[in-house]
Amino acid sequence: MVSRWSFTKISTFFFSLVAAGIMVAMLVLLIVQSIPVWKHEGWSFLTGTKWFMRTHEFGAAPMILGTVLVSFTALLLAGPVGIGAAVFASEFLPARLRLAVKIIIELLAGVPAVVYGLLGVLFLRNWIYDLLTPFDPLSGDTLLTGAVLLAVMILPTVMTLADDALRSVPAAQRTAARGLGLNSTEVVLHVSLPQSARGLLAALLLGLGRALGEAIAVFLVVGRQDNQWPEKLLSINPLIESGQTITTKLASSETNIAYGDPIHWGAICGLALILMLMVAGITLASASLQFFSRSRHAS
Repeated sequence: MVSRWSFTKISTFFFSLVAAGIMVAMLVLLIVQSIPVWKHEGWSFLTGTKWFMRTHEFGAAPMILGTVLVSFTALLLAGPVGIGAAVFASEFLPARLRLAVKIIIELLAGVPAVVYGLLGVLFLRNWIYDLLTPFDPLSGDTLLTGAVLLAVMILPTVMTLADDALRSVPAAQRTAARGLGLNSTEVVLHVSLPQSARGLLAALLLGLGRALGEAIAVFLVVGRQDNQWPEKLLSINPLIESGQTITTKLASSETNIAYGDPIHWGAICGLALILMLMVAGITLASASLQFFSRSRHAS
């Protein structure tokens, strides 16, 4: 028993060390490869709003804004629906029906992103264009289209993880609450949701992480328009126009064109570095919340 436990701990430590080493190596590689653009642009690489590869003018601000708008709008749409569906499935559905619903949701999570993208081109793009007709849009290829598509894509992730968080609440606490006279709705509001709050937040953060890193589906519906910086940030205008995100820029043919030009390639690697840091930060925050949530329920 002791030797088996020691082997498990050693194996876990070894593979964790390998994973951490790979992450650090990728981070160092992107930093080194992006040095030319930081020397050329300085902080203007983060704050600049123009991207012209012929004149070596590289400003990532519109793509950072596009990434933030698309991802957080998707989370705003998918979060309440996913958590609400998880509450209904975990607290009110019979066990067999709940299992069937969870299987279907997990199958949806496994659908390839390009399939979602093609469905977005076929149906969602025209629907968004009709919806935005009062605003006189140029097309249905907008950041809002990408956000709605991403919301559909991350919904299974949010719902599955939220369901797991709700089910981690000890049954004894629900039983005690019912013994005090609380009905099912009151048990959810006063026991299940407060006790699983960290796990639910972790589910939202992991959904956001997936939204930040998605490329192909968004690539097909956002229009991929460079240099789109709105006159008013606090308005709906940025969402109803074509735009660019970090992932759609990295997935474009410009990545192949950039290789061989140190500054241009550095700009592409700089975008990848920004994206990696954003996703890594959100993933670490989510993992920390899940860890503290499990520790709380275990104690």
